[in-house]
Amino acid sequence: MSQLRTKGKSTVVWILLGLMVLGLGGFGVTSFSGGTTEVGSVGDTKITADEYARALQNQMRSLSQQTGQQITMAQAQQMGLPAMVQGQLIGAAALAEQARRIGVSVGDEKVAQTIMQAGAFQGPNGSFDRTAYSEILRRERLTEADFEKTVRDDESRLILQQAVADGVSAPAPMVDQTARWLLQTRDFSWRELTEDDLAEPVADPDEATLKAWHEANGDRFTAPETRKISYAWINPDMLSGEVQLDEAALRDVYDRNIDQFQRPERRMVGRLVFPTEADAQAARDQIDAGDKPFEAFVVERGLTLDDIDLGEVARDELGQAADAVFAAEQPGVVGPVQTDLGPALFSVNAILDPVDISFEDARDDLRGEAALSRAARQIQDRASDYEDLLAGGATLEELAEETELQLGQVDWTAEGSPEEGSIAGYEGFRERAADITTSDFPQLFELADGGVFAMRLDEIVPPTLRPFDEVRDEVLADWKQAELQRRLLDLASEQRLAAVAETSPGADAEPQAEETAALEWNSETDMARSDYMRGLPPQILSQAFNLAEPGDVSVVDAGDRVFVLRLDQITDADLSSDDAVQIVDSVQSRLNQSLQGDIFEYYARHVQHNSKVQINQQAINAINAQVQ
Repeated sequence: MSQLRTKGKSTVVWILLGLMVLGLGGFGVTSFSGGTTEVGSVGDTKITADEYARALQNQMRSLSQQTGQQITMAQAQQMGLPAMVQGQLIGAAALAEQARRIGVSVGDEKVAQTIMQAGAFQGPNGSFDRTAYSEILRRERLTEADFEKTVRDDESRLILQQAVADGVSAPAPMVDQTARWLLQTRDFSWRELTEDDLAEPVADPDEATLKAWHEANGDRFTAPETRKISYAWINPDMLSGEVQLDEAALRDVYDRNIDQFQRPERRMVGRLVFPTEADAQAARDQIDAGDKPFEAFVVERGLTLDDIDLGEVARDELGQAADAVFAAEQPGVVGPVQTDLGPALFSVNAILDPVDISFEDARDDLRGEAALSRAARQIQDRASDYEDLLAGGATLEELAEETELQLGQVDWTAEGSPEEGSIAGYEGFRERAADITTSDFPQLFELADGGVFAMRLDEIVPPTLRPFDEVRDEVLADWKQAELQRRLLDLASEQRLAAVAETSPGADAEPQAEETAALEWNSETDMARSDYMRGLPPQILSQAFNLAEPGDVSVVDAGDRVFVLRLDQITDADLSSDDAVQIVDSVQSRLNQSLQGDIFEYYARHVQHNSKVQINQQAINAINAQVQ
């Protein structure tokens, strides 16, 4: 349903972009029908085998890009990806069936307009490219008629979405209450308690106490599952000493990596655009006065620092703002500057000096890099020989004797920190080590730097409680930390009662009030929920907004730190201020989108519930078995 909740845009755009990525990436979908053209239906609307396979592969590709590693079908099934794709296709088919039943559709002109405006099918001149359109559809094994029908169905669903959800808006009291909640500020005071505040330091316990602690908290002192793995491997470092290099090879490496040696001066910059130059100047004035940091204006606009980050930019990438940004001699805020998007403030986060390293200066470093590159190519050339030996039944020991591969053994754990330069430092090895079984035969696998390895699981040692004598020091440190935290929490509870008595003294509260008079409080004023307190745990700010009335005192347990917290003042938001108006507008927009999305989702579920849904699980299983 998340695909159907995008405000103001048809999901056709995403389909087209997805097709472009798949087509240009050589990831064309072959026919998965195997004689069966349907994997399901909703009423008279069919879900074809190719539609399911294409959607599943698209989701797997997207997830692989997000995670940075290729997602296998086995992993996709563990994550429930096939079921999610089926649900999306059934939901879309149900809406298409509903649109068909009630006669909602669009004409050929609208379909043509949607396709011609899609960036996926535009040529170098920015206009529709008929050749690109035909080629992408061909790669995806789609006929023009089938694709145009998909576009028509998608536009029909969009009409349904607009008819159901348009005009739905959040009630004004809900918007105001949410904005007041966001903009409310509080003054509070806090004090951290440490071991120095205790009447007596935490003393070492006796052996019986430590042993009892060891047994009661065995999960903290248990060694994880250990896999004893034998391996044979080689990487470019091991062969680099054998590689002979000439001057031309080094020059080629230098030229191919010229950006590392020749770069202009750059800045790491964030850009925040304002509606008017007056708004930008007002924000700059508050920043210069120290009233608000630059980050606060970013948050008020409903953005994050990532949203405004431009990364590393050179002078020629900043247009009109280049002179102002590059005139800054140190990090800070620059502007207002007029840009193509409007008046903006620029946050100069870092100044990066130009890089000018000649070939002669880089020669020694290049020699090492070029040697590694050539060694990696040699390993790839010899990989088939290694595979032939393994396929012929050679053991890892025999492989190491007959080739350059080196034999090794490692006690591998998923939680361990591998030594630098060891094979366990490679992600590819760790992935295989987690999945290998004792029945697997050694196979050759690649490493990220061009090396190769083969491995064998010799033994699995289950999680085991480490002997007390081996971890006594760890047990002692753990017990003392827990005991310190317990005593600090007890002391904090006492000081809380004293602080409460100080704010509302009674007949018998004077001794406690005198005791609290010596407490040193750290005061914070005008703190909002979104503020950040450097060096302090977030539980303090969270708890400050949980207290009900000024004068309330609370104990904050931050896990390894203890605080006493007192609420001093609550300042309600002024929704008439310029900043508040922007927040109210943003809240209104987000609540409207959320309500519209929810209402349309309920409608889609109702349509699906009242439709005849049929699933061909056998066909789905067959496709899942073919998808790689």
